[in-house]
Amino acid sequence: MDVLHLFTAENVPAFAPTEIKIPDRGTNGVTRSDLPGKGLAQHPMLYVGENCNRMFLVKDGKVIWTFDTGNGPEFDDVWMLSNGNILYSRMAYVAMISPDKKVLWRYDCNSSKDKHTEVHACQPIGLDKVMFVENGQPPKLKVINIKTGAVEVDHELPIEASQGVHGQFRRARVTAQGTYLVSYLVGNRVVEYDKDFKEIWKYEINQPWAAIRLKNGNTLITNEKDSLTREVNSKGETIWEFNCNTDLPAEYRFTSPPQSCTRLANGNTIFTSRGKNGEGPQLIEVTPEKKVVWVLQDWKALGDGTAVQILDDPGIPEVPGESEH
Repeated sequence: MDVLHLFTAENVPAFAPTEIKIPDRGTNGVTRSDLPGKGLAQHPMLYVGENCNRMFLVKDGKVIWTFDTGNGPEFDDVWMLSNGNILYSRMAYVAMISPDKKVLWRYDCNSSKDKHTEVHACQPIGLDKVMFVENGQPPKLKVINIKTGAVEVDHELPIEASQGVHGQFRRARVTAQGTYLVSYLVGNRVVEYDKDFKEIWKYEINQPWAAIRLKNGNTLITNEKDSLTREVNSKGETIWEFNCNTDLPAEYRFTSPPQSCTRLANGNTIFTSRGKNGEGPQLIEVTPEKKVVWVLQDWKALGDGTAVQILDDPGIPEVPGESEH
């Protein structure tokens, strides 16, 4: 919150040379004001969606900053660091930009037809390092020092021989303990590796799009196939779960299964959804008791939702384990 003024400073262009204009989305999307919560004013947030190549920064119920990235592959992951810089993945590349829209660092995937690679997950490690997973043949988890250019980690991740590139991995996270928590999307499992990439924990579940290690030591997993989010402990026991198909009232249900979620300091959980054809909620917040306290459906202000970072939640984003998103 302390750096949000940087995004509205006089030196920030409405549209920068580093941006690639996306087509006008129009105003035909369905927006509802009769839903729980305060609409866009519920939380300040950084927001991206897989099918809208514009990044949105929301504060006080308004979009105060955007960044256009042109047509093409999807947004999947996004982080605002404590200095205001933004790290994001865009499938064909992973990049860091400043509040005034300068590109500070960028890593481009292989675009060749027979050896193409993709990035769907990234995470800042301190202010100078970036972890990301590059889907490919073979896929690799990498840590790069963006100041020096040094590749500090470059390790192959095991996959089934027949597995294609696109469905290999979505979210991956470095935990507070320095381990790697990796979601095998079509591999139907979440695996934790130690710093030497020895497998130390595994949980089998349908299509885990995202998994995050919570501060209580449990793991919160989004199962895209079944619209299910499940919190499990180290023994694999279910501590809490929420099924967006059955635990939501019919009038609040998503039109597309949630891909990721974030756990707030107050214990609430926020789910994201891509929606369908500009319809259905984009974000839903529920309490641990499964009470719905916020439903956002505003297709005029925002595009679809794949990832969100709630900016007034405590913690330093670039310190692993501090941000549960």
